[in-house]
Amino acid sequence: MSVIRAENLTLVYGKGTAFEKTALSDVSFEIESGDFVGLIGHTGSGKSTLIQLLNGLLKPSSGTVYLNDKDIWENPKKIREVRFKVGMVFQYPEYQLFEDTVYKDIAFGPKNMELFEEEIDKRVRQAAEFVGLRRDHLYKSPFDLSGGEKRRAAIAGVIAMDPDVLILDEPTAGLDPLGRDALLSQIRDYHNVRKNTVILVSHSMEDIARIADKILVMNHGKKIMFDKTEKVFSKGTELEEIGLRIPQITKIMLMLKQRGVDVNTNILTVEQAFNEIVNYLGT
Repeated sequence: MSVIRAENLTLVYGKGTAFEKTALSDVSFEIESGDFVGLIGHTGSGKSTLIQLLNGLLKPSSGTVYLNDKDIWENPKKIREVRFKVGMVFQYPEYQLFEDTVYKDIAFGPKNMELFEEEIDKRVRQAAEFVGLRRDHLYKSPFDLSGGEKRRAAIAGVIAMDPDVLILDEPTAGLDPLGRDALLSQIRDYHNVRKNTVILVSHSMEDIARIADKILVMNHGKKIMFDKTEKVFSKGTELEEIGLRIPQITKIMLMLKQRGVDVNTNILTVEQAFNEIVNYLGT
């Protein structure tokens, strides 16, 4: 069953003016409930426009976004409810922290959902645990946290709303390698536990390869590919033609194959490559 369905989405900025620009053109796809989707494309490919259409921050010039088979713009007065169900974490979300404690920041969304205090408290603590924040962090000012901790606090604020779909726009941008790996693991663990739908926007093909089950590829406002991760990355030449690249380890395996080494090229991680080469050498 699809949780998000896009039909013929088109968005034109400045329509009818000298500055008219088509940001998205006739994009259609379905994302199943529980999918973990990586969204990739070069700068200006339409990724940011697309994710803002999915949770109603932007309204399409034409086409429809369905959430659980219902047009999200069927009743414009209820679009706010859609944003609770399709949670968005923008790039550098720590700049949006504003309360005097981390607890209050994480609780902000659930309070706007008019939940009971007991439920709010439960969600705050669960969300903090999902992103790896300690209990004592909750009573600190968010401005006393490290950069990585601020990022996790901001993400927890969206997770606490328990959205059907969680959209993360470059969540690891600016983090050091250890911080990036830790955050990606926490996001994956959250997905495994909650069984909801996650859409991860990233320029890092290694990050996408590591945790996404499917990949949606955008180019010049159009959907180019949407398939399982290994199938998308098996089309390395096509991706490079539109300015993208496949993970380095996948490229190495493809080069080995081209040189006559009989290995599986649907490899996405170093661990998979190691096991494949060990198996090859043992034959």
